[in-house]
Amino acid sequence: VRFRPPKPSVDADADSSSFSGGGAVGNREWRIDDSGISLLHRAVPVPGTSFVFDHVFNESVTNARIYGLLVRSLIRAAVDGFNGTAFAYGQTSSGKTFTMNGSGADPGIIPLAVRDIFDTAAEAADRVFLIRVSYMEIYNEEINDLLTLGSEKLPIHESLERGVYVSGLREEIVNNAEQVLQLLELGEANRHFGETNMNVRSSRSHTIFRMVIESSAKHQTNSGDAIRVSILNLVDLAGSERIPKTGADGVRLKEGKHINKSLMILGNVINKLSENGKQRGHIPYRDSKLTRILQSALGGNAKTSIICTAAPEEIHIEETRGTLQFASRAKCVSNCAQVNEILTDAALLKRQKLEIEELRKKLQGSHSEDLEQLILKQRNDMHKSELERDRLAMELEEERRLRETLEHRLAKQKMSQNHNNTDISVEQFADSSQLDVLKTPDSKRTPDGFVASRSHYLKDAEFCPIPENLGSVADEDLWMQLNKGCITDLDMLEMTSDFKCPPSPEDTTAVVVPLEEPIDVRCLRLETACSSDRQQLEDSKARCTTLEKELELLKEENSSLRQELSKSKHDTDHEKEGLLKELETEKYKMEELKQDIRLFRQAFSQRQGHLTSLYTKSKAIVENCKASRVALP
Repeated sequence: VRFRPPKPSVDADADSSSFSGGGAVGNREWRIDDSGISLLHRAVPVPGTSFVFDHVFNESVTNARIYGLLVRSLIRAAVDGFNGTAFAYGQTSSGKTFTMNGSGADPGIIPLAVRDIFDTAAEAADRVFLIRVSYMEIYNEEINDLLTLGSEKLPIHESLERGVYVSGLREEIVNNAEQVLQLLELGEANRHFGETNMNVRSSRSHTIFRMVIESSAKHQTNSGDAIRVSILNLVDLAGSERIPKTGADGVRLKEGKHINKSLMILGNVINKLSENGKQRGHIPYRDSKLTRILQSALGGNAKTSIICTAAPEEIHIEETRGTLQFASRAKCVSNCAQVNEILTDAALLKRQKLEIEELRKKLQGSHSEDLEQLILKQRNDMHKSELERDRLAMELEEERRLRETLEHRLAKQKMSQNHNNTDISVEQFADSSQLDVLKTPDSKRTPDGFVASRSHYLKDAEFCPIPENLGSVADEDLWMQLNKGCITDLDMLEMTSDFKCPPSPEDTTAVVVPLEEPIDVRCLRLETACSSDRQQLEDSKARCTTLEKELELLKEENSSLRQELSKSKHDTDHEKEGLLKELETEKYKMEELKQDIRLFRQAFSQRQGHLTSLYTKSKAIVENCKASRVALP
């Protein structure tokens, strides 16, 4: 844990900054006692606010001392083949970027680590190193390449060979610290910064500076010797923010929300990792791109150092307490780091060593910078061709998935077409009698006749509901006879609720007609029934026509899908041919580079021969001179 110096207050009376050992003292202050820290309220310890860490630094400690105590051993381990990660965590304006990047007078952890890596590699005389670097930022939960303009929203992938990696990220092969520092300056120029009420130049994104260190024994006996491949992550996190303090709005408010969300997920991951193994549940690495990229560094195969920066002012006590609680939980996390050795040809160093080993041996005794730069350029070109090949393989995989999707859609279309072909059309029936069998029954059609049998009724007129002299016209005498002389007062009737009883099939199909139906009425009824049947036939024909049109549309869509699939196959084949041609071109360029190396090798051989002959002649002349001096009196 590192405390930055307190900022000067505008009003001395309202100065809320407090820190043991200097400055004005308020009601609450943080006190450092060796490796422990506690919160005091009017010189009385506050319960539950005492913490113990590996190291606690006050404002007088320099970046070089922090690097020597926390990161130097991690750098040495990375050169020996261990994965390593170092990052700064804390609220905004607490000194994270200064700790990681530093200044001209006080370099930070990243520049010190870069120089230390090359110095340590130079001390290992029995190993050959190949170092490549990349620089990325996570801005609003999108990954951007800081070394390449326009390379934004890069995806994250995972493989058994490379683990979790960012696809399309530029990697540069370097051979000295100055090249790395130039790349760092380029990345810092492309990084997102902004001004808030708490910081003039506030980091608005998380940055990850990654170095991949490959090494092998200088004198390998065979091609099956192991190669060490380690990954070093130097991370500068953006600080957590409180909107009332920063005064962020608009774009700054959106950036602050994404920053707080990713830091919250980082805290959740640390909480899960700090729990006991039996009680530990799912670890949400995939909830944030930051934790996904640093998955191996958080509870995995890596040596990790965390520097928690804090502000000593009393106004920031709650944020500082949260930072210290995060650091306390992080101390409970255990990693299992081991040396990363591979025996396959996946390492870039192993693929290139056999081709340039002899040339490097000859260059060890000379000072030809041009040829050294040529070798570095060749390595970068070969590495870029490898990345391009991976990108082309990913594009081919996407094309294959698209082709499978189209084939699946075509199969579903065929099944739908077969289902529609089972519909019944009018032309499939030879006569109208077969169509009448499948036709919906007409509920309005009247029966041919109605016969009332008198045998079901009593002969006595008193008990017969229908009088014998029932005529075609009802008069008052008839109603009097049917109602036994009772007269109904219509004004006294009460209307019941509108309750409709569902009609029975007999009631809907049977229509009571008079026994002696007039011919005109019957003809009219039959004509109405024929019109209804004719209308239903027309409706059936219209429905069949609609189904036929739908079938034609489905056939046209099926044809268009076939054409689209054929076009997609043709485009895929054409693009595949283009990719193969590009691969052949790259292969041809590689052969040309090999030929250039052979030519340079011959030139060096000739030059070495000339130097040898010149050295022999010079030596002979020196010997002659010495002999002549001896002969003189």
